[in-house]
Amino acid sequence: MIDFTLSDEQEELRRTVERFARDTVAPVIGDLYERGEFPYEIVAAMGRMGLFGLPFPEEHGGMGGDYFALCLALEELARVDSSVAITLEAGVSLGAMPIYRFGSPEQRKRWLPLLTSGEKLAAFGLTEPGGGSDVPGGMRTTARLDGDTWVINGSKSFITNSGTDITAFVTVTAFTGDGEISTIIVPNGTPGFTVGRKYSKVGWSASDTRELSFDDVRVPAENLVGERGRGYAQFLRILDEGRIAIAALSVGLAQGCVDESLRYVREREAFGKEIGRYQAIQFKIADMEMRAHTARLAYYAAAAKLLAGEPFKKEAAIAKLVASNAAMDNARDATQIFGGYGFMNEYAVGRFYRDAKILEVGEGTSEVQRMLIARALGLPPS
Repeated sequence: MIDFTLSDEQEELRRTVERFARDTVAPVIGDLYERGEFPYEIVAAMGRMGLFGLPFPEEHGGMGGDYFALCLALEELARVDSSVAITLEAGVSLGAMPIYRFGSPEQRKRWLPLLTSGEKLAAFGLTEPGGGSDVPGGMRTTARLDGDTWVINGSKSFITNSGTDITAFVTVTAFTGDGEISTIIVPNGTPGFTVGRKYSKVGWSASDTRELSFDDVRVPAENLVGERGRGYAQFLRILDEGRIAIAALSVGLAQGCVDESLRYVREREAFGKEIGRYQAIQFKIADMEMRAHTARLAYYAAAAKLLAGEPFKKEAAIAKLVASNAAMDNARDATQIFGGYGFMNEYAVGRFYRDAKILEVGEGTSEVQRMLIARALGLPPS
């Protein structure tokens, strides 16, 4: 019999992050979101709580937990705000995890204590302006060896956590030979490495997302992460894991829509009674809870396979697809329940609606997830 009950330790983590999100994040995030301001104090508090170190061993400054612990934290944060949740998700799964999974002992020793403590952030330089889902086909960034130095030229787009005051470096994918993709650490402040202005985004307004350019950027040869030519394979693994994390974040947003709607329908009256007494509203909220519950089971199942060391690519794609759909559908329904107030950014559901759409795009579009599922079923590539 499969048991999805959280252990006492997992439940304590969930409750701790739930309280933090409610008591620390919720009171201030609306103002930060409206101003498009990065939540430095919240990030510092998450660092002190150990959230950036959840899935890493204690020897690297981590908390000795696992990837599922990170997912639990992301779900609870996203119930209140997705900008904060994506900052943690990207900082861990896209920033620190490549160094932990593939970095040299020297790279781990230098960077991981800074990243797992939340003192510094790192970014994942994969997507390019002309690439999108076709990463290798759209990649134009190159790196060539000049003696004991890599010389990098190119650009990256939509890179989270790349331009904050505490960003330490970006791990960049680049062609290092004919059809050969490698990954290289480029510290912020390196001559020729330019961090663009923050994007004006539809959602995730309190998170940091920028375009990057590299003009004869020179870094030491030892900044290569893992084996030369294995960069694309490395990041496919990182993206598979990240899809479970994004699924957890999506579930948090979907559940947050339920939370907000339940509070609202008990307060709002129309035609002489609370709107929560109307069956049309009750059915809508029931559907919302069903979507959140189903999506949660999907990411729990994918995380279980990951932690067991079993293949999990298909399950991660299913979880990401189901959960992002749930987030988008719940955000739309919650906005409808709130009526005109749902269109106001001062209400959480207004922010949820703006934040939900990117979940169907980031870390692999919904179309890519369907393609991965079809291939896992043995169907031929189109």
